[in-house]
Amino acid sequence: MQSQDVAPRPTASAGPVVDVAQAEAALVEHYPRLVRLAYLVLPPSLGRNRRVLTAHALTQRALPRRRTPSSVIPAQATGRDGDPGYAFVRLTVVRTALEAGLPLRRAAWPKRSQLPPLLPQVWGLRLFPRSGGADELALDQRLSALSAAARAAYVLRGLEKLADADVRRVLKAAGVGDPRAALAEADRVEARDPLLHSPEFDPCALHARPTDLMRRRQHMKAALAAAAAVAVCGALLALPGDGWGPEGPAAPSYAQNPAAVAALDPGRVTRVSPAAWRTSARTDLSVWPARGNLAGDSALLRRALAVWARPGGSVQVSATPGTPAGAPPGPPQLLYAGDVDQARVVLFYDGLRIARYAEPRDGTGGAALDFARVDGARGAEASAVVLDRADGNVRYLTAPWVTGAAQRDLMKPAATPTALTLSADGATSPLAGPARTGACASWNALQLTDAGGSRLMTDLGELTPAHLTSGAPSAPHEATGAAALANWAPFACSLTAMRSEGVRSVNAWQYARQPLPDASGEAAWVCTRADTWRGDGTRVLAQFHTPGGTYGAVAAKAENSPACGARDSHVLAGVLWKSGTGGWYLLAAGSKDTTTVTATGGVTGSAKGPLLAVRTGQGAQAGLRGNLADGRSVTGLR
Repeated sequence: MQSQDVAPRPTASAGPVVDVAQAEAALVEHYPRLVRLAYLVLPPSLGRNRRVLTAHALTQRALPRRRTPSSVIPAQATGRDGDPGYAFVRLTVVRTALEAGLPLRRAAWPKRSQLPPLLPQVWGLRLFPRSGGADELALDQRLSALSAAARAAYVLRGLEKLADADVRRVLKAAGVGDPRAALAEADRVEARDPLLHSPEFDPCALHARPTDLMRRRQHMKAALAAAAAVAVCGALLALPGDGWGPEGPAAPSYAQNPAAVAALDPGRVTRVSPAAWRTSARTDLSVWPARGNLAGDSALLRRALAVWARPGGSVQVSATPGTPAGAPPGPPQLLYAGDVDQARVVLFYDGLRIARYAEPRDGTGGAALDFARVDGARGAEASAVVLDRADGNVRYLTAPWVTGAAQRDLMKPAATPTALTLSADGATSPLAGPARTGACASWNALQLTDAGGSRLMTDLGELTPAHLTSGAPSAPHEATGAAALANWAPFACSLTAMRSEGVRSVNAWQYARQPLPDASGEAAWVCTRADTWRGDGTRVLAQFHTPGGTYGAVAAKAENSPACGARDSHVLAGVLWKSGTGGWYLLAAGSKDTTTVTATGGVTGSAKGPLLAVRTGQGAQAGLRGNLADGRSVTGLR
């Protein structure tokens, strides 16, 4: 935002008076909304950590110091109608957020909002909202390209639902010189109002990560050394004569670790031969060659390694759950460095993690650093890494052994997949990512082909796509066959619940088919299990699909459960179901080695074998218990 975008504050005319208590009540009641408003208006160049803290600071400082006339402030159209307290606090938040984006001038004292906030402060942690998907990232990039006034206009219109006339009045009251120009500039960005309510832009629901531990340790050591030096110097001044004499053989206290220095040297980055994978017995990331048109750009690699070791405050850092975000332990392996769309992208691999560094082509502002855990990845799990997301599309870098790529809609199992082009470097053409908003009418997956066959991968908002399989947990197989695709189709949209969880693979297992009462056909019971890279955090869904239905229904779910897995391939779940004749039934199904199923609680009944159907009433609640062929018992999934 240029300095001329904001004019001197206008003087409020006579009108309703805002009392401090009234403004405080509005601030407390609508605090999350006001902080979100400040976060969206603040310039993204501040970095996510400082942007979060500044948004909270500006909102907390929005209380008036005395009773204040507020006639120039339009009220919110719904829910906060006629509340001058809320209108005043909102105006103050918008004004100070606009001021925070003004450039500092040598000839003028900085405004309080332009300085890092004194409070709140969090020591030793970096705070940032939950990462969203491709749509949120694209919107954030578009908003960052707007001036601060236009960004405020877009947010007031989309988040606050203000009419354009009210938006102009708020901007004018906040000191914007040309509100009409700000609205015209905001019109260039497509209205995506639901995305403004995404967790991506919620500075009240935060992830916490440590700051640069190595740099913090070095600063602590330096501070201790300085304190010790001051103490020694003071003692020496009190000693007679020349003090203690020479230091002798003591090494300097600031000596650096040679391994850490080597890890940041672009000349020592590991580069695998392009033909290594052809003769290797391994099919993992360790045999990927270094690719990309900028693989020889030492300056770019040096920046990427330096940001990895000590990311600055403006760098957006994200990591999948359970992934350490610290510096590389030694020189990493270079997988890719090149121009991708409007960014320069570098991919490193250190044996445990993929690190992706991205910066704009026209500078280094707005750089991003992402981490994903990939230890033990091989075969399908080491076949693709996300290069870039833009406009709802995903571009992948594929393994050197991949010979073909295609886009397949999981909800249309009989449709022919759409071929994607592969560049000489193994990068795919853009693939439309799974829909994130509105009704789930399709789910696009990536189909890769190599000498061993085809496999399906899906984007769950992370650096590595999740591998989709089908079949019994003891022997899952690729989900590219006709039967496996038909099995996945009704349950594809349930993958939404597994986004941003560090998912490694998802298996769909049809463990039972059940004849429905009242001659209603036959239902399918499917268990989908998502396993993560970190081992814990697994998510299990037992789902129920009736004939003719487009979607499956989640009957039961559990986290960190062994059910439907290789260690315990047993599951029991139930659902209340209404037949076409209006009768209500408790239906339950267990895996094939279930010998009896019993309903307890609000519904009583039992059956031999893995299937149970008991007539009941709407809203009935029941527990489930089953016995297995080996004598063990099993309860309903929960």
